[in-house]
Amino acid sequence: GAMLLLVLTGGSSFALLAGKPSLDQQIEPARQPLFLSAWLLVLAGLSGILVSADAFNIFVFMEISSLATYILVGGGPDRRALPAVFKYLMMGTIGATFYLIGVGLIYMMTGTLNLADIQLRIQDVADLRPVLVAAGFITVGLGLKAAVFPLHVWLPNAYTFTPHAGTVFLAACATKVSLYVLLRFDFFVFQGNLVGHDFQFAAYLMPLAIMGILVGSAVAMFERNIKRMLAYSTISHVGFIFLGLLSGTDEGYGAAMFYAIVYALMAAGGFGVLTMISHKGLDAENIHDLKGLNDRSPWLAFMMMLVLFSMAGVPPTVGFFAKLFVLDAVVSIDMTWLAIVAVVFSIIGAFYYLRVVKFMYFDKPYEDAPVEVGGAAQLALGINGIAMLVLGFFPTLIMAYLHV
Repeated sequence: GAMLLLVLTGGSSFALLAGKPSLDQQIEPARQPLFLSAWLLVLAGLSGILVSADAFNIFVFMEISSLATYILVGGGPDRRALPAVFKYLMMGTIGATFYLIGVGLIYMMTGTLNLADIQLRIQDVADLRPVLVAAGFITVGLGLKAAVFPLHVWLPNAYTFTPHAGTVFLAACATKVSLYVLLRFDFFVFQGNLVGHDFQFAAYLMPLAIMGILVGSAVAMFERNIKRMLAYSTISHVGFIFLGLLSGTDEGYGAAMFYAIVYALMAAGGFGVLTMISHKGLDAENIHDLKGLNDRSPWLAFMMMLVLFSMAGVPPTVGFFAKLFVLDAVVSIDMTWLAIVAVVFSIIGAFYYLRVVKFMYFDKPYEDAPVEVGGAAQLALGINGIAMLVLGFFPTLIMAYLHV
């Protein structure tokens, strides 16, 4: 939780530094205070989720962040954001309702909302059927918030039509917090107390993780909108994170959380580069807008290449080690075939990342005017790149803190 809190606050600061020029372009000055107020509410809500040890308080903070997130998504000038907000609102409400039903059942059976007390009192519950139902409701509700396949339908449009700075923030932080809460419940509160829960969870999770990797990569391969492409790739990466969780081992949990932190860095860097390009004349929505970026800004092209190589899992980038740790956890439970399937899908998915690199370095730009980036944005992007490189060369720096 402390590690993710650092990622959350760092991601928010990065998004503000990298995206301030684009906010000036996309949002009227009179509306910017309202947009930034909603931003602070999202940050406060997500931070509250990470530090709370009470199941109902987690719900309260979840609603605070969700309601403010709807404002971020619909806060730009693009009218296409309104249907995206409505879909996000409906799906988010369903997810929160499922979570709350599960918490209510747990409170009925244990008489407490403190997560540590719940973990202890479940052992004394005679009839575990309501607790099993609660585990199902909570898992589905949080899975929807985390955009687990097939509960991901709200995510692509939400990321695509949110103002660029808001997309950087949400892509880096929002789903990672939901994944963390899901891990706390399913692997600390329930597992060990419910007979067969680890097997049931893995049986439910395995096909969803595989389909998430496959569908996310397949759809992203044919996307021409660069933000939608990265949004669908998020679904694929969430599938990889869940591969680590289904192993049911300490190493698997650590690998999954390492992947979540690494993907937060990669998503912030990728969407951050698009944000910096967009306020300099290009819309940065069509993938062809990145043609010849190396001629116009070698710095942005290099950072985008580093991000894309990491997402593709090219060694020795940090994304390679994130996938390696997850696959090692899967192999450790004698499911080598599943690791092979994941590797094959990952190689196929690398096509759309490398296609963008080809556009940036080998195609002619539409115009010759250089893309200039402000000092604050360059600093933020540089720190993000350094963090990715350090974790790529020394991935064990934080792995020791992520094992349960």
